Amino acid sequence: MKNENEVIIHLSNLVFNWSPFQSKCINIESLKIYRGERIFLYGPSGSGKSTLLGLLTGVLTPSSGIIRVLDKNLTELSNIGRDKFRAHHIGFIFQQFNLIPYLSVIDNVLLPCHFSLLRKNKIIQKGIHPKEEAKQLLIQLDIEESLHHRVASNLSVGQQQRVAAARALIGQPEIIIADEPTSALDENRQNAFLELLLKQCDSFNATLIFVSHDHRLKSLFPKHISLPDLNKVTEAKELVS
Repeated sequence: MKNENEVIIHLSNLVFNWSPFQSKCINIESLKIYRGERIFLYGPSGSGKSTLLGLLTGVLTPSSGIIRVLDKNLTELSNIGRDKFRAHHIGFIFQQFNLIPYLSVIDNVLLPCHFSLLRKNKIIQKGIHPKEEAKQLLIQLDIEESLHHRVASNLSVGQQQRVAAARALIGQPEIIIADEPTSALDENRQNAFLELLLKQCDSFNATLIFVSHDHRLKSLFPKHISLPDLNKVTEAKELVS
């Protein structure tokens, strides 16, 4: 799955601080991620995981350095440009899932198709309607059809998690980012969810960046990145202490 010839994410001399008067919280010399990789990104609370995800998705802009995603320099895009890029190319599974509670399950999954014509057209080009694609994804993620028109707030935690995964996967974005989505589940449900997620990413060779502090899950991923090792700010703090 790894393609040595296609770097899908490249960070170079990346520095971020929340204001010019605060010390750096991200300082990464270089990071390359390839198409189709399965990455387990880990680190304790406060190591900068959420900040790094904000930078990778264009929600945050760096103080200096370059973020290239799909050969596009995010630092050169406008706010609107970064929003469009994120909608087109990145599926995000949030820790708290962030489903719209009053919308049905199927309508939650379809949300990315409303924001990204590119993802919608990928589905249409396969000769199916986006709603049918959403149904198929939900069934593949073990959400039975009788639940598809139920409002999202009436689902269990595990069901909401899988709906959030279907929403991230619809329209086959090149990059899937999962921010500690299994933190509320027991070990058996964690493993079952990850097996489903990995299978779906494999089906269209998406790059998966899975963020967690739970080292029990590392064995399911071929590549591991320690943020404290990657982020030079952490090293500097250790030297001072």
